[in-house]
Amino acid sequence: MSVLIFKDTKIYIACPANSATGGPELLHQLGYHLINDLNIKAFMYYYNYEGGKFKTPVHPEFEVYNVPFVLDIKEDDERNILIVPEISAALTLLKKYKNIRKGVWFLSVDNYYLSKLTRRDFFFKRAINKLLNILLKRPLLDFDITSQELLDKLIEKFDYRNDQLLKLANFYMTQTYRGLKWFSDLKPLYYLSDYLNKEFLETQTDLSKKENIVAYNPKKGFSFTKKIISSAKDIKFVPIINMSREEVIKTLQKVKVYIDFGNHPGKDRVPREAAILGCCVITGKRGSAEFFEDVSIPDEYKFEDKEENIPKIIEKIKDCFENFEKRYKDFDNYRQIIKEEPQKFVEDLKKIFVKEE
Repeated sequence: MSVLIFKDTKIYIACPANSATGGPELLHQLGYHLINDLNIKAFMYYYNYEGGKFKTPVHPEFEVYNVPFVLDIKEDDERNILIVPEISAALTLLKKYKNIRKGVWFLSVDNYYLSKLTRRDFFFKRAINKLLNILLKRPLLDFDITSQELLDKLIEKFDYRNDQLLKLANFYMTQTYRGLKWFSDLKPLYYLSDYLNKEFLETQTDLSKKENIVAYNPKKGFSFTKKIISSAKDIKFVPIINMSREEVIKTLQKVKVYIDFGNHPGKDRVPREAAILGCCVITGKRGSAEFFEDVSIPDEYKFEDKEENIPKIIEKIKDCFENFEKRYKDFDNYRQIIKEEPQKFVEDLKKIFVKEE
């Protein structure tokens, strides 16, 4: 079973305006390939554009995809299709249109649940922390929006099988194998992953210039990562934060190891960016990292984020430093998979969207 495309079908892809995170880039990649590989009329549908300081809803980083856009859908026709990401703000759009066929693309599992949090749910804790940061130079409340404890509570509270908005959709897609398993009760459910920006895929790295440095993302799993850092005073750690794409590339080209003990809500990009730029990758086992199909690194490089594993993680980091040429080869298969992702994306896209004969 596939999604039928008519000669006059138009596909609208809901996307937040002026946002340059991984999700919006993937949504633009979808539009690009629908137009250029499947010859389907596709449009970005920027649902939250308010103008202001932005003269256009298209973020400068995504102008290269050259996907036309609309700010509303005028043709609410059953021959057309609306695709929305899994976050609550986008899912509500499914109520806005009556006739158009609707699809939901789960770019992650976790963010489906986390997006149901309101500002009121964590405003107080964040406000207190901000004040204490100013007065005491440190937060008092340990509030992690990606914590497993919070996620478990949301999963218990919100059963996707009872979500009336999801029931409005005609089909579903997921970016991960984890999503295929998690949302298995939704039918039809297709696998459609993603691929890295070509700037990463086309960059050549001189391995001889690698240094004994570990890179990490402080926005992902930092509560555990900082314990590793404090237990390894003799190792240099570099945070990947507030960097341009060029700065990220230069940093990852320089370091030997990238660690990620975040929640891996979807098939995260930074571990793949690190691997393709010649890093050894060490992750936790939360979220999509649990699945080899989503994070295709040898199991010896995956550790549960428990304090008792910190010595083993540090030992593995030092092993990568001291035996880098050998350990680098452990990721040959992962890098090959990453290189093939653009082609596989188009192949999977053609299986999902099939033109009327």
